Amino acid sequence: MSQPNESLSTAEVNQDPLFLAQVHRLHQLTVYGRWLFSSALWLTVGAISLWGLRYPISLAIEDFTWASLRYGLVFNRLPAFGLFLCLGVTLAILVWQLRNWLFGLPKSERRRLEQQVLRIRQQGNSHPLWKWICLKDEKRGVKDEG
Repeated sequence: MSQPNESLSTAEVNQDPLFLAQVHRLHQLTVYGRWLFSSALWLTVGAISLWGLRYPISLAIEDFTWASLRYGLVFNRLPAFGLFLCLGVTLAILVWQLRNWLFGLPKSERRRLEQQVLRIRQQGNSHPLWKWICLKDEKRGVKDEG
């Protein structure tokens, strides 16, 4: 029974420009968080993987063949897995962001962001993201009144 009440409050709040700005800010934080995760992955796992592949890379720089690349990756499975993990995460983020840029946010993702903003608003300043999502708007409102 709480479903209809939540959908009514979501429908009413969707028209509020302040709410839409908060949803956009949450989406930006999601994007920044994904790129931060990818960067951290490259700085840790990627660096260790490239260090583990330094000898096959040096051989490939001297005389590149597809066979040397294949054997360098096959016989160094753990560094190859780390490198492919970093590449996979980076490409997944790029494809996700390109899809959002070209076609806009899907309705399901927009609804998830809206519900999350409503939960953040409901919980108040005890929520870890509250100061990033809602606090700026409250400060702006105080400046406009005073």
